[in-house]
Amino acid sequence: MTGIMDAIATSAEMAPYLSTGGRKVIDKTGLDGRFDLHLEHARDGGPPPADPDAAHAGPSLFTAVREQLGMKLESSKGPVPFLVIDHVERPEGN
Repeated sequence: MTGIMDAIATSAEMAPYLSTGGRKVIDKTGLDGRFDLHLEHARDGGPPPADPDAAHAGPSLFTAVREQLGMKLESSKGPVPFLVIDHVERPEGN
């Protein structure tokens, strides 16, 4: 199955679309302005494609971003927001 993105968007608006598999994409390009984008890639997960020929499945998201948009996704570590619950009590009856 192929994922397709057709949009006129900033690189910051595109980042959430590229976030997959629990990994967040953060825009660090420094690019301003809106761009006319078209991106075709193989979707991760989901049912296998009806056409078993891998040539029709499309490139991976990482390959598509590099080849079709001329951008590179780099893995790095950074702070992420999280919630800490340090105490829980049952509600009192009425």
